[in-house]
Amino acid sequence: MNLSIGIVGLPNVGKSTLFEIITKKQVDRENYPFCTIEPNVGVVAVPDIRVDKLAHLNQSEKKIYTTVEFVDIAGLVKGASKGEGLGNQFLAQIRETDEIVCVLRCFQNDKIVNTLDQIDPLLEKEILETELILKDLETVNKRLTSLEKEIKTGKKSMMEEERILAKAQDLLQQGQILFEQEWEEEEKKVLETYQLLTLKPRLYLLNGQESEVPAHILETFNKNNWPYLIMDVAMELETIDLSESDRIDLGLSPQSEINTLIQSTYKLLDLITFFTIESNQTRAWILLKGLKAPDAGGVIHTDFQEKFIKAEIINWEKLLEAGSWSLARQKGWLQLEGKDYVVQDGDVIVFKHG
Repeated sequence: MNLSIGIVGLPNVGKSTLFEIITKKQVDRENYPFCTIEPNVGVVAVPDIRVDKLAHLNQSEKKIYTTVEFVDIAGLVKGASKGEGLGNQFLAQIRETDEIVCVLRCFQNDKIVNTLDQIDPLLEKEILETELILKDLETVNKRLTSLEKEIKTGKKSMMEEERILAKAQDLLQQGQILFEQEWEEEEKKVLETYQLLTLKPRLYLLNGQESEVPAHILETFNKNNWPYLIMDVAMELETIDLSESDRIDLGLSPQSEINTLIQSTYKLLDLITFFTIESNQTRAWILLKGLKAPDAGGVIHTDFQEKFIKAEIINWEKLLEAGSWSLARQKGWLQLEGKDYVVQDGDVIVFKHG
């Protein structure tokens, strides 16, 4: 599976700077609203020390990490869903993403134009989510209108879809985020076909130093269980090329906060990583938590899932302890698992298929 993350926020809150850090790719960061017109899209490798260690153990010629696609759209303003600013065309650009990172301004810098009268991350959050809700409401209303016509022609199979969409419509009209509501599995499957924006998980990135984020803001986020991450995006850009030792000397964390951002997106989406090793390559793969061995095989190739027989599995740390795959087998540390095995984060797997 390919993981795609949309980056949204008001103009000049640090979105494009964040994108530049993530991709190490130069994008426009001019100090005026709407400098980003076409969406910036970048695919980046996810650093994983487990891949490095397994590749060294296996003397692999190639190391292949999992990847994340980041989509940075132009800054949104109040009324974007109705065509304000450069219009709601930008919201359509993140429909196919798996998750949305909402960048909220906390930093104090008079030289950076603020489209609001004050630094207020909660107000920014409200504006962004209102626009997402209105865009979803537009999608739901349009489909309900067409369903009404189809049902009148005798297509009774559409009645359940109409019920689900009417439920979503009611919640959206109340200003509710669909992701935060309780849905039956079948209801969620129907809604997901419309790529609704408020049905996607959201991570809030509070852009600024920890000292610039007021206590009442953190209290509100914690009380409502809104997932968030504090990051000084400007500082991350300045230190992007520093070594671990240099970062430590400056009082920074050894690893870039971007790694924390990626880990947070994995956690929010309930994703795990498993590994395959061959003579020529060591590779990491993304899988939804709770899926079984044949599903993991299907991530690699449909034959691995459809013709699955069994799988040999060992935790990556246990494999390193053994010293090699053959030594792990001699010690009896390889697990032979069938179709019901639930894959765990860090599993190294060899698939056997017909």
